[in-house]
Amino acid sequence: MSYIMTTTNLTKTYGKKDAAKDVSIHVREGEIYGLIGRNGAGKTTVMRMISGLSKPTSGSYQLNGENKFGVGVLIESPGIYPNMSAAENLRLKCIAMGCYSKKYVDDLLLTVGLENAGKKNAGSFSLGMRQRLGIALALVGDPKMIVLDEPINGLDPQGIVEVRHTLEKLKEEKNITIMISSHILDELSKLADSYGIIHEGRLLDEFTTEELSSRCGQFIIIKTTDNHKAVALINKMDELTNGEVIASTDDDGNVRVVNVLDKTIEINKALMENNIGVKEIFIQRTSLEDYYLSVTGGDHNG
Repeated sequence: MSYIMTTTNLTKTYGKKDAAKDVSIHVREGEIYGLIGRNGAGKTTVMRMISGLSKPTSGSYQLNGENKFGVGVLIESPGIYPNMSAAENLRLKCIAMGCYSKKYVDDLLLTVGLENAGKKNAGSFSLGMRQRLGIALALVGDPKMIVLDEPINGLDPQGIVEVRHTLEKLKEEKNITIMISSHILDELSKLADSYGIIHEGRLLDEFTTEELSSRCGQFIIIKTTDNHKAVALINKMDELTNGEVIASTDDDGNVRVVNVLDKTIEINKALMENNIGVKEIFIQRTSLEDYYLSVTGGDHNG
């Protein structure tokens, strides 16, 4: 998969403070890229630069090898006219960008799930509807990539689901590349294909969902009536271990088993047959938030 957007040592300095310093990001075409960081970490600064809203102090950014490009943008609150309908808001921007037709506007409304908004003024929309209208406005002009800064911040659960479904639809049906920042890491993990962690203006790490799983690991956790006996038994199960030690006790006093995630049934059966009571058995995966905290030293403010 090729990169649709890259930055090279992108830097923005205000006075003597670097809001972003030597940030080199790589976004693959057709993916959702999650930019993670606390308030003030530099996420919005980076997004403003790659959207053309702020001039870099140094460094560069490219889309498909071109230095000048247009991306769809939703940073902070959507710029909407509250006394106009969703269609009227879109019509104004389409006219300004030279791409207006009623069908074009209708298609945008359908894409973001606002086709039934009718003549209702945007000022009376729920926050989730406003965010989806903001996404539709970002799509005017058919950009290859859109940049969304905290689009689900402050939304209720229903609004979060609506925005998530909209973004999934853009990726799967329109092949639009999306860069999104969010403090709700659990929700972001349901969407993103790749991530970048930015902290104090610097990009600390970039990784895909698959790389996150391989780095953090997954394992079976078992709570038993006799952990010492359980560990010894599991490590003697030749059909599982291949001579390796796969079971141990963890810091929480549970049994942890690695490398055999698909063998929970066999392990549970062996424990029961040897009169070891199993209170609980499940697969545990390190979350995106856990990994973020480990990389930033436990800093997750906001």
